[in-house]
Amino acid sequence: MFDFFLLSLSLASLSWYREFKRLFDCIPCVEVQTLKEHHDQVLHLAFSHRGHRFSSCSKDCTVKLWDTERPDGTITMVHSSSMRQFNWGYTQFSQFNADDTLLLVSGVYLGSHHSSSGEIAVISLENYTLLSRVRNKPYDVFGCWLNETHLISGNLHWIGNMTSCSVLWLNKAFQDVESENVNVVKRLFKIQNINASTIRTVMVAHCRRHDSPDLLLDYEAQGQSQPLSHQPLLFDLGTTDSEEDEEDDEERRREMRLQGLSTAHLPQLTPSGLEHVIQGRHSEASEARELETKWARLMARTHTKAPDPKVLSSAPGDEEDKTYLLFTTGSLTYSPHQIGIKRIMPDQMTTSGPVLGEERSTDEFFDSLDHVIDIHGHIIGMGLSPDHRYLYVNSRAWPAGCVISDPMSPPPIAEEIDLHVIDLKSLREERRSLRAHRAFTPNDECFFIFLDVSRDFVASGAEDKHGYIWDRHYNICLARLQHDDVVNSVAFSPADQELLLSASDDSTIKVWRSPRMVRLAQTPARPPRPRSLLSWLGRNKKTTSVNGKP
Repeated sequence: MFDFFLLSLSLASLSWYREFKRLFDCIPCVEVQTLKEHHDQVLHLAFSHRGHRFSSCSKDCTVKLWDTERPDGTITMVHSSSMRQFNWGYTQFSQFNADDTLLLVSGVYLGSHHSSSGEIAVISLENYTLLSRVRNKPYDVFGCWLNETHLISGNLHWIGNMTSCSVLWLNKAFQDVESENVNVVKRLFKIQNINASTIRTVMVAHCRRHDSPDLLLDYEAQGQSQPLSHQPLLFDLGTTDSEEDEEDDEERRREMRLQGLSTAHLPQLTPSGLEHVIQGRHSEASEARELETKWARLMARTHTKAPDPKVLSSAPGDEEDKTYLLFTTGSLTYSPHQIGIKRIMPDQMTTSGPVLGEERSTDEFFDSLDHVIDIHGHIIGMGLSPDHRYLYVNSRAWPAGCVISDPMSPPPIAEEIDLHVIDLKSLREERRSLRAHRAFTPNDECFFIFLDVSRDFVASGAEDKHGYIWDRHYNICLARLQHDDVVNSVAFSPADQELLLSASDDSTIKVWRSPRMVRLAQTPARPPRPRSLLSWLGRNKKTTSVNGKP
């Protein structure tokens, strides 16, 4: 490994010794504290942008806030909020807004076994009061901040057994006094899903036209790689709520009437829960699925807004920054196997203007995707680099050359987790993916494993009871962080990448620091050196000689 290190040393490095110290002395791999305040599986961790706080979500249905700036270096809990009073089953995700004044918390509703409803809550970090609650369906959309005051949520409407549409909403975080004449919500995009798939895991990337990329190596590999092919504009989704079937049925008919479509144009398929779809695998059901898919594709061609090829292109002299909405989706099966990219234009970043897309013509009520990247496997995690230039994607690969004949029977997935690196500027994938971590849950039970990226490192959880750290520039695994159960989430401090947190099904949060930081913390402060009489006399004699005085 050392020979490889010598050969691939970054030209941007100031010295061999400094790079050696960074790789062997600055990795946060020493456990310094274990936080045990949660009483069930800890699912997600998120740092504030300043790094002075972090939040944690858990199956115990609480979101907790922690202080990282104590003089003694220890981390302590400063606040805990239970969401059970709002009929939540558990909290699953949280995110600080850009100025660290608000906290977005995403949770799962208590309901039937196949319920997919969730909710997003916004909490003030000034006095920990609840400011607003937003519906979020399916719950694994998670939600995200677009800017300091607006967040993105999702909703799902079934059109048939296998076909649905996902609506992405822009929501004002709170309704202040001046907002009575201003929209609180606004529809961003409405995208059709086929083959029982859906939009999930939304995140926002603010990509700058001119930047200094923090990924130092692999530019030769980037130049040799080919641009990923543009995929169809169709999408996919997961489950629906059986207790909401009647409501969804009426909702579908109402939407079709508003959009100028007669319900007679729809296949006579009664929407039901995912369980009913899976059980109906006889020949008639297969024929019905094929008919519905053909109808959905036809409707997409005739009722989808045409994509603008200039949206993602960068013309010479174009210095405009771009904001992308990223999410997981699919078109072959219900398991998420594609990354969808949709550009958010400047005039879409506020709730001002038409609420329900009145500016769109009646015949174009679906939005197309600007770009799709197929991962050819089940996506189980995504994370952005600090400069938003690179997207890191955890996936469990499908067998090579596999053919999906039944969308309700996705291919088996590998136990090895591949960590792909995608350049959002060129929309190209790096030649090499990172690998060391493993997962064992089958395809139909696969869950999200959160990862995080710092300036020099990338870290991820895994189902093998370890967290992992890789070097971003040399693509080598640097450390394994041990827990007693599945590691669900990791988080680097944005203020200091030598501080890392990991959260596990063992109900603990572990705090990891680098050997260098541990050594500095253990070194006692040196007392000031006493001034001796001889040294004082020596300095005084020297001063006298310079001044020329006896």
